[in-house]
Amino acid sequence: MSERTDVLHSWCVQAEWDAPTIVSGEGAFFTDENGHRYLDMSSLAECMNLGHQHPAIIQAIQAQAAQLCFVTNSWGAIPRAALARRLLEKSGFEGGRVYFTLGGADANEHAVKFARLACGQSAAKVITRERSYHGASYAAMALSGDARTEGQVDPAAFGVLRVPAPYLYRCAFGSTDAITCATRHVAHLAEVIDRTPPPGVAAVLMEVDAGTNGIVAPRAYWPMLREATARRRVLLIADEVMSGFGRCGEWFAWQRDGEAGRPDLMTLAKGLTGAHLPLGAVVLSQAVAATVEHQQLFTGLTYAGHPLSCAAGLAAVQAYADEALIERSRHLGAELYRALQALKNRHAVIGDVRGGDGLFAVIELVADRASKTPLAPWPQTPPLLRELVMRAKDVGVSFATRGHLIIIAPPLVIAEHDLSAAVALLDRLLSELTHA
Repeated sequence: MSERTDVLHSWCVQAEWDAPTIVSGEGAFFTDENGHRYLDMSSLAECMNLGHQHPAIIQAIQAQAAQLCFVTNSWGAIPRAALARRLLEKSGFEGGRVYFTLGGADANEHAVKFARLACGQSAAKVITRERSYHGASYAAMALSGDARTEGQVDPAAFGVLRVPAPYLYRCAFGSTDAITCATRHVAHLAEVIDRTPPPGVAAVLMEVDAGTNGIVAPRAYWPMLREATARRRVLLIADEVMSGFGRCGEWFAWQRDGEAGRPDLMTLAKGLTGAHLPLGAVVLSQAVAATVEHQQLFTGLTYAGHPLSCAAGLAAVQAYADEALIERSRHLGAELYRALQALKNRHAVIGDVRGGDGLFAVIELVADRASKTPLAPWPQTPPLLRELVMRAKDVGVSFATRGHLIIIAPPLVIAEHDLSAAVALLDRLLSELTHA
């Protein structure tokens, strides 16, 4: 039995895959079959917000399994109803509805489907941004501005229009000021909406904050975007698949701006169950839900709202609240951001540090600060970063990278001394590798 020969693995060349088998986990650590223990500095795929093997979630899964493992979405299920109610309460989407999916990609696809249904125009366009990620199914790839998959799908065939990413460090409009950069990006998006011929634009789909493409928009961007779309009666879909459930210091990242940031729909996954079981969701506002209330919903997923997954999600939401993990993420995120800024001051290879609102940060490595030349063309991973990841694993720390970026997103339960130790390790490895 060999996973290397029998299983296809994501985002890699199969002949090059050679990872150890993980057999257990606890909190911010996981352990392989040889007994090697790793500090998880990425929550694996930025999804294990509650850490590995959270006891309350394990108990909830076991209790639900003993009572009812499965019933389809065409029948009611107690944990499904309870979780939908909690999500509507936490988001303030009272009067709205929740559609459960299997993960983030199908949540984003369904959000677009609901937006088009709500506006009554199945051919209406959807605007997304370059350098974004919404999933790897065909429609989700079309929605994504991902250099890895752009050759596999035609966005126009899916009615997708793209606008530049609000990337302050490399602003498409040449601005170095956050307000100006945000203003120009939103103005450009508004122009795209205004000049799109009938049937026009149904929705704008954007990641609010955290994303593995490494873009963290200027803080002013989201409320400006909300105002511009609302004025044009275009629905705003917030992709909170990664940024939700404390990752950015709030239950949902848009809540930093209060009502000024409230979207019409939002998509969830990852932290929804803390990755203990697969589950995604689309949360619809009362207004959007009302438009589809008396229409036939031509969609279906056999495992939509699976009772076991919903029981895990319900326990996860309770754990975030009981353990004050949203507030903890905000506190530790501020400490992490200060520590990474200090690293930037010590290492010329660090061009930019982004994040700071929660336990999510991006370190962008450059060959030259003055020109902002990346260590390798996007999305290639430079040899220095490959070496850094390998050396870190050798001493029991697992970092996630993307191109010339280091993505920091540990579980919200990580101990402060473990977080500090990981930053110190980064400091040492950057020194060793840039002065070799």
